[in-house]
Amino acid sequence: MNPHLVCVGGEDHPLRIAFLTALRDRGFQVTAVSSGDGAAFLPHGIPHHRFGFDRFASGSGDWSALRSVRGLMSKLRPDIIQSFDTKPNLLTPLAVRGQVPVVRTINGLGWIFSSLEPRAVALRPVFCGLQAAASCWTAATVFQNRDDQAFFERYRLVGRGTGRLIAGSGIDVDAFAAARHSGPSAAAMREEFGLQAAEIVIFVGRLTRQKGIPTLLAAVPRILSERPNARFVLVGPRESEGPFGVDKAQIDRLAPHVMALGPRQDVSALLGMADLFAFPTQYREGIPRVLLEAGLAGLPIVASRMPGCNDVVKDGWNGYLVAPRDVNGLASRIIDILSDRTQAKIMGGRSVGFVRERFALSGVVDQYCDLYQSVLAGRTHGNFSQSAPVMLTAKDAGNPRLGEARQ
Repeated sequence: MNPHLVCVGGEDHPLRIAFLTALRDRGFQVTAVSSGDGAAFLPHGIPHHRFGFDRFASGSGDWSALRSVRGLMSKLRPDIIQSFDTKPNLLTPLAVRGQVPVVRTINGLGWIFSSLEPRAVALRPVFCGLQAAASCWTAATVFQNRDDQAFFERYRLVGRGTGRLIAGSGIDVDAFAAARHSGPSAAAMREEFGLQAAEIVIFVGRLTRQKGIPTLLAAVPRILSERPNARFVLVGPRESEGPFGVDKAQIDRLAPHVMALGPRQDVSALLGMADLFAFPTQYREGIPRVLLEAGLAGLPIVASRMPGCNDVVKDGWNGYLVAPRDVNGLASRIIDILSDRTQAKIMGGRSVGFVRERFALSGVVDQYCDLYQSVLAGRTHGNFSQSAPVMLTAKDAGNPRLGEARQ
């Protein structure tokens, strides 16, 4: 009988549909559980169940989510559970407590270890304590980059389970190429937005302070002073980002040089019309999916020198890395690329080959399948360790958001 794998995540879980479909093709029965409505899963024949949690708050809501996960797993009766995103990674192991093996994927450390705000700094020991508690009930921990793996090992947050490095959640190279081929041309997209002669710098992601949008906006005047035809296209949600969202007035004051399009379904076509991808994040990312998409689109990339970004961008080779919050450094590197189109094309071409070779979905799924089989074999042979119960205190449950990051 095919092993039943339940994959738990947050509101961005639909981005993993290709991953789940590939697992199903390799013989797993798959079910998705997320905080979204699940409509995106239906056309793919993937059963979906919703559990609620608030990315921006906690307290009694987290206790409710814990009970919800426990109830769902009792109902679904999985053979193995895969979790992504910070809160699901904490809630899922604590909910099942060793009754089912859990593989958690650390796809970035998010706000707590990226922000300089006093509250974030104060919460770091709490975060480590919660991760250590969850590790007691985790069969394996997957890291998407070496920085996060080193952090968890240094502070002994892996527990008794296996730790393994798997670079990202993978990207379906063929599907991305097909979307590019079937979508509108670059010329048509430029005409739609009135950008025919522009040098287009594009960002895709949440329009939040933590993603570095204020840094990019602050760099715009300097870039325009040397590249007056530059235009900046921001793609992604803003209004849904609560206290982290960038004020709309900050964007509007730079119009018409900057335009925010909101969430879009035609990201591949939008990338196709651009000249450069800018990603000035302040997050400790996992492996940002948007960088893989930009790489496949053949774009040179200017990104922050942050975990996850430096796994995709090699400074001076397929783009540039700059310090987070460095307005002048970001502006200078964007100007450098826009000023040398020949070098920009070479850099973009390198990204295409690099992403195809290292981050293709098929290779990533092969590694997960190998891990799942090892975990299931260990459980069958009685080797899946179940540690002593770990109880969350009310104080632990009442902490604010523990740092979600989009992949």
